[in-house]
Formats: sequence, C-alpha cells, structure tokens
Amino acid sequence: MDQVEHLINQLYQSGNPQEVAAIQGRLQELQRSSQGWQLADALLQSQHENVRFFGALTFTIKINNDWDVLEVEDRVPLLHRLLHWITLSVRFEKGPLVIRKLCTSLVAYFLRPTVSWHRCMLHLLYCFNAGDAVTSEQLMSSPDKDAARIVPSLGREQLLASIWFAVNLIEDVGKTNPASLLTHKFYEQIISGLDDVVAVLQHALQTKADLDRQMVEEAVKCFQAWVTYAHGVWSDKPDQLMSLKKLTPYCINLLWVDELCDVTADCLGDILNPFSAFFTPKDLELLLRFLTSTLVQDQLSTLHEGVWEPEVISVARLLLAYGDARLHDLATNLETPSVQMVMRRLMDLLTCAGYAGAEDDICTPALEFWQSYTEFLIDSLYGSEDAAEPWMDSAQQYVVQAVEACWAKVRRPPENVWAGWSSEEKGDFRAFRADVEDLLQSSYTLLGTNIFDRLTVLAVEALKSHAWLHLEATLFCLNALAETISDEDVVDETLSHLFGSALLPSMMDSNLDIPYKTQQTAVTSMVSFTAFFERHTQFLPSMLTFLFTSLQSPALAGVAAKAIYTTCDTCRKTLVPEVAAFLRQYEAMLRWQDVESATKEKVIGAIAAIIQAIPSDELRVESFDGLLYFVHREVETCQELAMTGSIEDAQEKGLCALRCLINMGNSMQEPDPDGEAIDLEKEASTSAAYESRLWQPCQERIVGFIHALSSTLGGDGEVVEAACQLLRTGYKETSPGPFVFPPKVTEDFVANSSLQTPRLDYVLDTAGAMLTRHTRANASKVDATAVRFLIHLFQLIGSMGHDPSNEPEVSASCLDLAAKYMPHYLHTFLDPRCREHLPGLFIFSIRCMTCQEVMLRRAAANFWALLFHKYDLAAEIQEVIDNIVSQYGPVATLVIMHSISGEVARSELETFVDPLKRMVFSQVRAKQWISDALFAPTFPSSKVGDAQKRKFIQQVAK
Repeated sequence: MDQVEHLINQLYQSGNPQEVAAIQGRLQELQRSSQGWQLADALLQSQHENVRFFGALTFTIKINNDWDVLEVEDRVPLLHRLLHWITLSVRFEKGPLVIRKLCTSLVAYFLRPTVSWHRCMLHLLYCFNAGDAVTSEQLMSSPDKDAARIVPSLGREQLLASIWFAVNLIEDVGKTNPASLLTHKFYEQIISGLDDVVAVLQHALQTKADLDRQMVEEAVKCFQAWVTYAHGVWSDKPDQLMSLKKLTPYCINLLWVDELCDVTADCLGDILNPFSAFFTPKDLELLLRFLTSTLVQDQLSTLHEGVWEPEVISVARLLLAYGDARLHDLATNLETPSVQMVMRRLMDLLTCAGYAGAEDDICTPALEFWQSYTEFLIDSLYGSEDAAEPWMDSAQQYVVQAVEACWAKVRRPPENVWAGWSSEEKGDFRAFRADVEDLLQSSYTLLGTNIFDRLTVLAVEALKSHAWLHLEATLFCLNALAETISDEDVVDETLSHLFGSALLPSMMDSNLDIPYKTQQTAVTSMVSFTAFFERHTQFLPSMLTFLFTSLQSPALAGVAAKAIYTTCDTCRKTLVPEVAAFLRQYEAMLRWQDVESATKEKVIGAIAAIIQAIPSDELRVESFDGLLYFVHREVETCQELAMTGSIEDAQEKGLCALRCLINMGNSMQEPDPDGEAIDLEKEASTSAAYESRLWQPCQERIVGFIHALSSTLGGDGEVVEAACQLLRTGYKETSPGPFVFPPKVTEDFVANSSLQTPRLDYVLDTAGAMLTRHTRANASKVDATAVRFLIHLFQLIGSMGHDPSNEPEVSASCLDLAAKYMPHYLHTFLDPRCREHLPGLFIFSIRCMTCQEVMLRRAAANFWALLFHKYDLAAEIQEVIDNIVSQYGPVATLVIMHSISGEVARSELETFVDPLKRMVFSQVRAKQWISDALFAPTFPSSKVGDAQKRKFIQQVAK
C-alpha cells in the first residue's frame, strides 16, 4: 500500500507528461484487477486526501466496469461499505473532493440494473444520523421514516453531502430512458424518494445566507436540477410537481439576499424559460414584486453606467425570462402600473452602455424578447378576423421604441475602436445587426410605412449634422426594410426626399472625412433600392456618378461594382442613350492603378446589359465590338506576361478576360419579360440569318480569345473551367447573338482535350450540356458533333485502359455524356466509326457499377436506367439497341441485383432500384435475368434462402 500511495502522490506532483501517463497506466491496472475492491477500501483509510479521493474513484470505476463479475452475495455488503465510508468521511471532514466522489460511487451503485435501492436519500440520512452505515433492513423496520424529522438534527457537512448526492442522483438518472424496461425502475424509485429530497432542500433553503452561503447555493442548484428533471418526465404528474413547487417561494425569497441573488436569478430564469407552467400564480406575483422593486431598478441602472456585475446580468436575464413567460399578459395589460414598469425595464435593456457583443452582452437576448413581442402582436393582429384589440395601439408603441433603441445600438464604433476588437467581438456585433434586420422587417409588417418615414427623417438629420456613424446606422436600417418594400411605390415620396438630399453629393465630397463604412452602406443602399431608381430615373445620373466614384476606393469597389451591375441590368433600357458615356467611363477606370479583376468583370457585364437593350442590331453590334476591345487588351497583356515568365500574373489576366466575357455573355441574354405585354404592332426584327452574319466578326474574335488563352494557359484548371462556362453562356439563347457559337466551336474545344487536360470532367459536362441544348423543341440537331463527341469519348475510355478506377471523376463524366445521347442521338450509335467501339462502352459502364466510388455507381446505374427505358425509335435503331440490351443486359442485371442484395450501402439502394424497375417494365426476359442473378454462385448474401429469392422474382417480375 505504501508503494501505491507513493504512485498516487507522484501522479499529482509530477509535471512530466510521459511519467504521468506511465503512472496512470500502472494505477489503472491496479484498479481493474480483482483486488481493486480491497484496494479502494485500503486507500480510503489513508491520511492523504489525494489518496482517499483515488480510493473513492476506484469504487466508481469498479462499479461501472466490473459489476457483472462481482458475486451477487457481495453486492449488498458493497452498499454498506460505501455508506460506511461516506458517513465517516463526513463525520471526520475528510474533504469535499472525497465526499463528492463517494456520492458519485453511490449513484453508480443505484444505477446498476440488478439493484433495488428504495428511498436512497432517506437511507443516507439515517446513516448520517446514526453516525455509521445502517442496513436496509434496519431502515425498513424503523417506525419513523419521515426525513423532515431527521434533517434538523444533521450537521452542516451531512446536509451538504446529502445535497451533493441528490444532484448527482437526478442528473445521472436524467440521462436514462424512463420508457425503457431496464431503467424504468429508476423513475419509480425517484418518485418514491422525492419527499425525502424536498425535506433536505426545504431545510437548506431556509438557512441564513450570512451563516452558510455555500449551503444555500448548493441547495438552489440542486432544486434547479430536480425541476429540470421534472420538466422532462413529470409534466403530467401534478403530485410530484406539487412537492417541488412548494420550494419555489423559498427560492424566490433568496433573490433579496445580495450574496445569493445571482445564483438564484440564474436558477429561476433557467426554469422560467422552458417551464413557466411550474410557477404558481403566487410565485409569479412574488417574482413581479421583486422585478418591479427599487432594488432591481438600482441594479439595472448600473448597466447604463457600463458596470457589468455578474449578479446584475443574472437579474437582467431573469427579467427577460419573466417577459418571455408572461408575454401575453404583458402585451394585453399595459394599463397596469406594474406591467408598465416591467415593460420600461425590458426596454431599458436595449439601451445599456457599450457596443453589442463587444461590451453589452444583454442587448442580444433583449432583442430576442422584442422580436418575440413583435411577432406576438402580428399574430394577434392578423390571426383574428375580429376588430383590432383595444390594447393593440398601446402595444405597438413599444415596438416603435424598440426600433429606435435598436437604431442607436447598431451604430458602429469609430474605426480605431473597431480595429482593436477581436474577431469574435466583431462577429457578435454583426450577428446583433443581423437580428436587428429581422426585427425591422417584422416591425414593418406591424407598423407599415411609419417606421420607414421615421428612419428617413433620422437619416436626413444625421446628414445635416455630419453625424456619419448615425447616418450609417440609419441607412443600414433602411436597407433592411428594402427587402420588404422594394417592389412597392408606397415609400417613393420618402425615398425621393432622401436621395434628393445632399446624401450622394456628400458621399463624393473628398473634403468631408466620411468613414468608409458609411460610404459602403450608402453604396449598398443603391442596390437595395434599385427598383426605386428604375421607377424614378431622374436620380440615376447622380446615383451612377456616386457608384463610379466609389470604384476608386479599394474598400468600396466590390460593393460599388455589384451595385453598378444590378442597376444597369435592371434599368438597361433607360440607360441605352448613355452607352457611349459608360464605355468612356470604363476606359478611364482601366487607367486607374490596381483595379481589381472582379471590379472589371462586374462593370463590363453591366455595360453589356445596356448594349443588349439597344434596339438597332447594327448599333448593338458596333457597341459590343467596342466592349470587346477592352477584353482584347487583357488577352494581349496575358500573352505578354506569359512570354516574360510571369505565369501567375498571366493567369490572373487570362482569367479576368474570360470572366469578363462570361459576364458579358450572361448580360447579353434576353431578359425575362416578367409578364410584360407583347406588342403585336411592333415591327418584325431583322432576319435571324442577317443577325447571325452581323455577329460573326464578334464571335470570331471571342473564339480567338478562347484559343489564345487555352494555348497560353491550357494547363490551368481555372482557365479550362472558365472557358467551358463561356461556351455555355450561349446555350440558353434561342436567337442569334455574340455567344451563340456554331456547334463546331464546342466540338473542337472538347475534341482537343485529353486525360492530361485539367478539369476534364467539366469539359465533358459542357459537351453534354450542348447536346441537351440541341434536343429542345425547334432546336437543330447536331449529328456530326454528336458523332465526334462519341468518338472522343471512346478514345478517353481507351486511354484509361477501360478501367474506370484510374480516373473516377472523368469516368463518371464519360457515362454522364453517353447518357445524354438517349433517346435523341441514339441513331449516332449506327455510325460506322462508332459501332465497333460500342461493346467497350457497355463493358466499361458495367465495370463502373462494380467500383467502390459512389459517383461511378450512380452514373452507371443512371446510364442503364436510360438504356433499359422503352423509347419510340425507328426500327433500325431499335434493333441495334435490342441487340445491345440482349447481349449486356443479363450481366448488368446481375450487377444490379447483387448491389441491392448487400454490396452497397442502404443509402444507395434507390440508385439501383430505378434501372431495375425500367428493366422489368421494358424487357420480356427480365424475369429470367433476375432469376439467373439471384441464383448465381457469386450471390453476395448467404442469409437469403431460395424460397425468398423465388418469392422476390414472382413479386417483381410478374
């Protein structure tokens, strides 16, 4: 034992991790040995607390891990030993760590499935009262089993130990399932011993705090633990709840004690929030009396002075929990003085000192309350067909106050303060602003345009006084409301007042020291209210001038470019007369230093949107050609940089050129008419053939850009992907345009790819997208292109050695492309150049279904589902498909059946069910194929008998 004690002492003294690990390993061996029970007894007799703690821990470990090997006749004596040790430890004050760990051991004993320890708390109290362990038989034979009579005679340490045991007991029992047959008995035993626990807590909660603060704190925490358990298990058990409820007044009274206010407020707040029904009307009256007292007023006032004492924060959270629990009564009884006082204090929590998240931790939960309050009013107002409630007008005024309080709270700090915040503090502040956005949008539903008008007045006032951070906060709030009213003209007069003010000129005045965040939020306002500018085009010149000026600031360029793009896209027809000015502005922008690629891409896309709206085909082509000049400069710069070895810079320029073209392509697409009436009197446009000829030079230039960049940067995956995206921009179009390329452009691009091409899967997907484009109604077929794609696909499969696992992503894309041929391009399978390679394709697809990669199995299963499907085909084509299915269908069916019989995960079964269903409905030999697969020697499951297989065949293949 001396050696063991020495090891334990070394464990707590050593600072060497390796030595600690070695000691722990040796001690764990001793704990888990058959002598571990005796070791625990011996260690608990030590004079050293660390050693005694290790002895108590050993009991816990042995009970949890070695219970099954403990002889049945030794189990009851084990409880007696545990009670003996805890009684002695308490009597001789052997230290709280040891006592707490012995409580843990007793609870572990209680939770053994084969143990029935009835009224365990009473048993423990009897032992404490007797000064040593007593047997269960002695307890049961005692004439007096009233815990309330025993508790007053116990000492402080005995009561503390009883409370610790009660907490451990209910927390661990709460982790079990009361509906389980194995653990339901714990639920019953807890009920039978509830009054014993209540007796202990009632006595402790009445202890004078100045005499024993720790005792009362532990009792409050224990009370909370038992109520938490009751909420989950006893919600429908009024008798059990009543036993606990009688403790609530004692707990509420502790709020008036300074030393216990914080722990008690935390306890009651945590109970109120999910379990307000636990509180009786009398309890709620006691809480209201406390929350409306001058004591609470004095406490909460310190929050407005920037003093954040823990007990005050706890009281504030209790106030919010009370507000949530009594929300209906508060909103509908605003004429009551006590309610008015509570509402004022709830409102005051939104106006505490400090910034949200960084200093003020209470404003976020306060905001959540006011959001719930607003939603309650909305539900009350619109959820009833009756006239508005008489209290509604008064209730709405609090929402107005909450919005104004939040407006003040979302103000950003000065930049030097913001720079000193941690990332977490900045994130919390942003999260608070996002929550304020939700409140504003809800408040608009309730208050209408009044709230918008009020914020606009605040914005103009802030602008006049040059209160830039106030202005930013107001614009932020207006932007939040924009989502709710962007398509309505109800606030146009108000917005005209705002945008007709000095707002935009001030933002562009270099003599004013305006924080960049205020300018950024002003730019965002241009995006938020695009619909307004579309209706009131007289504001567009000043708005666009502001946005182009903002492009010169790196901090504003991104959001300004987005705003320009959105504005031009939406107002394209209105801005057509200004297209030349936009081209000049773009050229001037390129002369600035360090213009970001993303800025160029957005702005050039914006100009393309205006060009698309030019009515004249000739002028539209001429303007677009002028825009291509800027792309040409980017391509030339890329080639020059590549020649000098500046590959990274060349890649940046090349990607910028491609993405500019992509944005231009998207902008040149015909916009959605959005239900606009079709003008039947409008003159017919020029013929499609003529328009195609007009666009041909532009197309040739764009294709030249693609070839130049592909040859210069073809080894870069991003460049390949961007080139594919560019080719796809024209696939959506139905009329001629600069990006509606002849099929041969895509055909050549795909055919020039190989296994060494980065993002080859994306290239093949582009080929599939083109085939899909040419299968739509009224679309021309591209048989020659389809044949060339198919030949290239065969070559790629051959390059992989017909082994899909060599290139899983490429293999899956090959099958996805092949699937696009069904049914519209199945006739290309008859081409002599393709026909001889078809067996390799179908063998490859079957191999894909047997691979480990999920993407391969799914692609192959989809391929066979489409192949099995019955189409209305020409006789010659149908004959070829029937021969293919007859030859490879049995093997495919075998793989499918083996897959759903255990070779794939359950989540993949649906993948293989589809081809199976289509095969059953379309193939006359389906029954035979399924039977051969099920009775094959390689069938993966030995648990499925022949009778089950035959039954499956009869059910599936009738």
